[in-house]
Amino acid sequence: MKIVEIEERSPLLLEQLLEVWESSVRATHLFLSEGEIGDIKKYVPQALLEIPRLVVAQSEDRLPAGFMGIAGQHLEMLFISAQERGKGLGRELLQYGIERYSVNDLAVNEQNPLAKGFYEHMGFVVYKRTDRDEQGNPYPLLYMGRQ
Repeated sequence: MKIVEIEERSPLLLEQLLEVWESSVRATHLFLSEGEIGDIKKYVPQALLEIPRLVVAQSEDRLPAGFMGIAGQHLEMLFISAQERGKGLGRELLQYGIERYSVNDLAVNEQNPLAKGFYEHMGFVVYKRTDRDEQGNPYPLLYMGRQ
């Protein structure tokens, strides 16, 4: 895998990243209904265009296998395609973000315990909990920071 920072966000790349996003969400966000996934999916391309730093893990054939978005020192998003989960790619991306951009803050769905455990393993601890996500939906968020 090769880690690359993306400046030019072509329609093809956005489509490929949307596929990674959906694969990841279907594997990890089991609390979302089919309709909710479809609703959120509509906003993902715009979020990818607006994120200040977009970092992509590319396979040998240059296809995205995972990606993260960073704003300041905040990890806004981290998604790994279902077929690449458990191979260290999330750790590699997050470590890149920590080393290059001093990532020290993130929010994770409480109903995604594997992600919470991953971030804890990477040195993050919960410092705040909300009953709803940023869109007001009843999905508690855990805000985590690096010690």
